[in-house]
Amino acid sequence: MPQFDNQPLTPATLAVTAGRPPREHGQPVNPPVVLSSTYASQGPADGSDLLYTRWDTETWQPFEHAVAALERAELPGVVFSSGMAAIAAVMSLVPDQGVLVVPRHAYHASLILAEELAVKHGVTIRQVDVDDTAAVIAASQGASLVWIESPTNPMLEVADLPAIIQAAHRAGALVAVDNTFATPLVQRPLTWGADIVVHSVTKYLAGHSDVVLGIAVTRSSELREKLWHHRTHHGAIAGPWEVWLALRGLRTLSLRVERSQANAAELARRLQAHPQVTQVRHPSLPDDPGHVTASRIMDGYGSVIGLRPVGGADGADRLISALRVWLPATSLGGVESTLERRRRFASESETVPEDLIRMSVGIEDVEDLWHDLDQALRSL
Repeated sequence: MPQFDNQPLTPATLAVTAGRPPREHGQPVNPPVVLSSTYASQGPADGSDLLYTRWDTETWQPFEHAVAALERAELPGVVFSSGMAAIAAVMSLVPDQGVLVVPRHAYHASLILAEELAVKHGVTIRQVDVDDTAAVIAASQGASLVWIESPTNPMLEVADLPAIIQAAHRAGALVAVDNTFATPLVQRPLTWGADIVVHSVTKYLAGHSDVVLGIAVTRSSELREKLWHHRTHHGAIAGPWEVWLALRGLRTLSLRVERSQANAAELARRLQAHPQVTQVRHPSLPDDPGHVTASRIMDGYGSVIGLRPVGGADGADRLISALRVWLPATSLGGVESTLERRRRFASESETVPEDLIRMSVGIEDVEDLWHDLDQALRSL
């Protein structure tokens, strides 16, 4: 782990410095993009050399090391072609007839994949509310894998990760945490003992809505080998340009998260007092259900807001149509502010309110964002 005067570098500094070429005369500041599908080789292949790009490439390695450094892992991460490819690799660790604990509210594609495991491999799915720590601990008994999002997508529930991880391990379960919403700048689950951390790199890590990637990070060489094996033999490999762009985007992660979190907290505060709003969810709000836990275990409150305007689903759709700065779009974590009504997806959980708007706050001027929201809300 990079250090300065025997002190570990902060995540903000690691985002800028990790994954650089050696500091030697004549070396470039940034790692190169190598566009080759294969490498010259002969003789026995023991896996120690670069042979074929589906197995490994020097273009992946700087990014895999940089994200691992941010998550405080000594082993490099395993980059995947998408966030869902990384999630699929982790969920493949659940054996046939095993037990998988998942959040009731989570990224809907993750829940779809869990249901497919139930149908095809006899996996028992136990859904839990992640902010009910006792319920999660109870569900962990006999589980193969406890899958946690925190904050959850799109309901923004906050899990007591240290307590859950410790209890799940006592029960003999692996714990994987989707850390996409928080980013390593806000929480680092591996330091609490989580076995695997997953990111949709598409979101905050890359940060510019121009790549689709995923990554999984672990401190276990055995688990890393299994994840690498899944990527290699299922062909879930990333393109070199995408990974290089993600590493470039990672360099500004700290600045982007700092700005977007500040914007989100201020907008949540103002929205809570708006007469055309019925509910706001953001862990920064003192009366938010996740505020106490987030304040205790996280280094911030994230950049996603849950908003329910007056007028139900129709009011939510009309609000979105009236906006001019906010971009109606799925996904999140880019420099631009985006939003969408989540139940427009038929696969979204039925317990997500029909009128819930998930707002991904970007780095624009907060007054411009507020003016746009205010005029749209007043038009209702």
